[in-house]
Amino acid sequence: MMKTKYRILIFCFSCLVFIGCDRATKNLARIHLKDKEPISWFHNTLRLEYAENTGAFLSFGEGWPKSISFWLLSALPLIFLSGFFIYALRKSGSMHFLDMIPFTLIFSGGIGNIMDRILFDRHVTDFMNLGIEGLRTGIFNFADLYVTAGVLMLVFKNLRHARR
Repeated sequence: MMKTKYRILIFCFSCLVFIGCDRATKNLARIHLKDKEPISWFHNTLRLEYAENTGAFLSFGEGWPKSISFWLLSALPLIFLSGFFIYALRKSGSMHFLDMIPFTLIFSGGIGNIMDRILFDRHVTDFMNLGIEGLRTGIFNFADLYVTAGVLMLVFKNLRHARR
């Protein structure tokens, strides 16, 4: 079994890699997609389209005053993610290595979007859109994918565990 300190190092390193990938893709979107026409692949199933979001999921809270937006979309999530990070580190000794993946994804995605909010005056860079015909997702980024995948992994793991 892998020692706890190695799990913590791998967890921290993985978080840095995921956050770095999120930052890099957002920077590329700013350089190559901002003020340009969307780029489409696979009969418009995947569309790269630049957007800045000052709200949360699907622009919820976009019109909020700056102070409320800061507290509800930056400060509180940062406090939550700090606790989440500490929880993951403390549980790393008793968790299977693969069980750390959802924690890595959720933490990395959350921090990636909070960094945007702080660095770019509440504006989170989004650039991916999926869909078929008129049925499309909202525009999102890799941080959003990380959080969604991590939460789904935890939900499915807990559902499987509850059935046993």
